[in-house]
Amino acid sequence: MNSPAGPTAEPTAARRVSRGIMEDLEHHRLVTGQRLVETELALRFAVGRNAVREAMQLLAARGVIELQPNRSSIIRQLDERQTREVLDVAEALTAFAAREAARNFAHGAQAASLTVAMEQLADPKLRDDPALFSAARRRFYRALLEVAGNRELNRLFPAIGMHIIYSQYQSPKLRDLRLADYSAMYEAIAAGDETGAEAAARDHVEKVRAAVRNLTPTRAPS
Repeated sequence: MNSPAGPTAEPTAARRVSRGIMEDLEHHRLVTGQRLVETELALRFAVGRNAVREAMQLLAARGVIELQPNRSSIIRQLDERQTREVLDVAEALTAFAAREAARNFAHGAQAASLTVAMEQLADPKLRDDPALFSAARRRFYRALLEVAGNRELNRLFPAIGMHIIYSQYQSPKLRDLRLADYSAMYEAIAAGDETGAEAAARDHVEKVRAAVRNLTPTRAPS
């Protein structure tokens, strides 16, 4: 998941901008449906307009923003149908990732990273800090994908719009639900239970699906 230059390489200007926008989403400083003004972003991150445009391309490829000709880009906002579609894809790919991770866990060189990621997710300090929880969740999924060992899945998984789901539908209960579900997934994976891991992953997405039906999306500021 690191760049070819290695995990300690200095990120490019465009990646600094894209990471900053993702962090703003996690801290709810940006919300779905909000417009992103290139000049403001260039000033804030002390970069050129070309770096901002490159960052917009990176985020568009991940499904975070929508590019609009002759208008400012906007943070992607999902309607009811799009939300269902994202969750349907997330269910299929998460189930596959969990099954592959369970198959490879016993002999996978990355197994320890998934154990550490699960321990970090269980830290009580994360309960009331959405940004810390989101960072820990990303580490969990990176480790999950590493253990699964499927390069095509590794390429496709980050583009699933779950980051938009979690930004648009906000609830402490949803974080609690995810932690319990990740624990169930991890236990099945660590036990080498492929069927159980797949079932736990599908159950997780189904619970998220049920939870978002009961939540009102956060609206962009006027």
